[in-house]
Amino acid sequence: MAIKSTADKVATIQKGYTLEGPTIELGAAIIDGEVHKDAPVRLPLSMMNRHGLVAGATGTGKTVTLHMMAEQLSAAGVPVFLADIKGDLSGLATAATGSEKLMARTAGIGQPWSGKTFPVEFLALGGDGNGIPVRATITSFGPILLSRIMELNDTQESSLQLVFHFADKNNLELIDLKDLRAVIQFLTSAEGKDELEQLGGLSKATAGVILRELITLEAQGMEKFFGEPEFDTAELMRTAPDGRGVITCLELPTLQTKPMLFSTFLMWLLADLFEDLPEAGDLDKPKLVFFLDEAHLLFNGASKAFLDAITTTVRLIRSKGVGIFFVTQTPKDVPAEVLGQLANRVQHALRAYTPEDAKALKATVSTFPMSDYDLEETLTSAGIGEAVITVMNEKGAPTPVALTRLRAPESVMGPSADALISSTVAGSALLPKYGTAVDNVSAYEKISGKASEGSGAAAEPAARGDGASDGGTSSVDAEARRIEEDILGRPSSRPAPAPSSQETREAPRQSQRQPANDGGMAGDLAGALGGALGGGLKSMARSLGTQLGRELLRGVFGTAPKRRR
Repeated sequence: MAIKSTADKVATIQKGYTLEGPTIELGAAIIDGEVHKDAPVRLPLSMMNRHGLVAGATGTGKTVTLHMMAEQLSAAGVPVFLADIKGDLSGLATAATGSEKLMARTAGIGQPWSGKTFPVEFLALGGDGNGIPVRATITSFGPILLSRIMELNDTQESSLQLVFHFADKNNLELIDLKDLRAVIQFLTSAEGKDELEQLGGLSKATAGVILRELITLEAQGMEKFFGEPEFDTAELMRTAPDGRGVITCLELPTLQTKPMLFSTFLMWLLADLFEDLPEAGDLDKPKLVFFLDEAHLLFNGASKAFLDAITTTVRLIRSKGVGIFFVTQTPKDVPAEVLGQLANRVQHALRAYTPEDAKALKATVSTFPMSDYDLEETLTSAGIGEAVITVMNEKGAPTPVALTRLRAPESVMGPSADALISSTVAGSALLPKYGTAVDNVSAYEKISGKASEGSGAAAEPAARGDGASDGGTSSVDAEARRIEEDILGRPSSRPAPAPSSQETREAPRQSQRQPANDGGMAGDLAGALGGALGGGLKSMARSLGTQLGRELLRGVFGTAPKRRR
């Protein structure tokens, strides 16, 4: 094969990246060791919902690449979601100051540069950080994602799905961890043994294991991530008054201590978007671009059900106008079923210090089309802020492989000042909606007999002081305390249950809650559940029929429609 001249190689890049519609400018091609600013490398905005991969060894510039792409997407009116692992991405809210070195770099790739700020919304999971608290209800989170956090095996995951099914059918709202704990505690109790038998595939021993894992989550302080008000993922798709897309930064300050929780929560956000958004077809620009950092955490040790759900979501969500970019070290971190759907590739340098590194390098090279580069050499010698790129052009074909010197961000490449972040959060329209946690009536209150406090005949036993309702609370909480002490080897941090319950709770909205049934003996558990258990289960199922089935339909991750505020 004839060796191409530098001019021919430049012409190939120029032709391959000549695009008609709006684009995201990525940088300028490096050919035969020289940067050619007359050979720009770009990504069609209309193809960003074909998903992508940003990969590379630690310290090669992946975060800066996300930063630069997010700026341009925002400027094009496309909302962006970013997981801010190191806190550096908060700099999007602060204009950068040009240095002599920076201006020389931008001039060398033909980038007109000026410092700019961008509209940023700061979020924090469960308030674990400085941003607006993001919470999910247990019922909408679903059994598959929850099993992932609890690290259950396939049998236990299937059993947890039966527990969710039982709660759905019996109008037991699973809002937070104590609700799920109460349901499982009931099913493993003498009162619930008949219901446990009706579930078939759920053994008492397996339910006990799930209960222990659940108490472990609570002992680790994870209860604050679940509850209400639940975050509405439509908030991720907003634009600023000037038309720019809002960049949502989810702060993850303690990622290393809870990696499974954080990565799974990100997948919940995607799953919720997938369930809520209508079909959109091919758009001129995506409705949202979602950067999923530390993507390997999603797949490590994942069950088949979880991997299948991810694959389905990635394959189908593009038709709803959402683009996903997985960010990780090597393509090997992403399963082949998912990797095959990532049309846009930005591959930073790789290191080949070990035999395993060498295998990863060869595997990465094999994922690229044929090119004029020796990719094994190029990928090990690329500098910081350089990447090997191929994307999907407007006709759906891959562009030529191009080693690229990437554009520089126009906002600060580092954290914004704490005062700016605090003032942004304080002035956010989301703070009044999500800033304060609420504890509405749900499964825990119903099972413990608190659901009907202060209303009608159902409240009479509590007024009589016969201890029936508090007995239910005590049995649930006492078991939780015992299990926590057994797991942690120290006294439980849980307060002992009060002899009587006088606490007041926010009344549920009629559109969100079914009223408690006030018939029957309030000290009887079936009465506390509104007659939903026991023989009432069959009659309820017959009366509600297909309508109930539609309302309780769960998505690919077992997620349920959220309880809208």
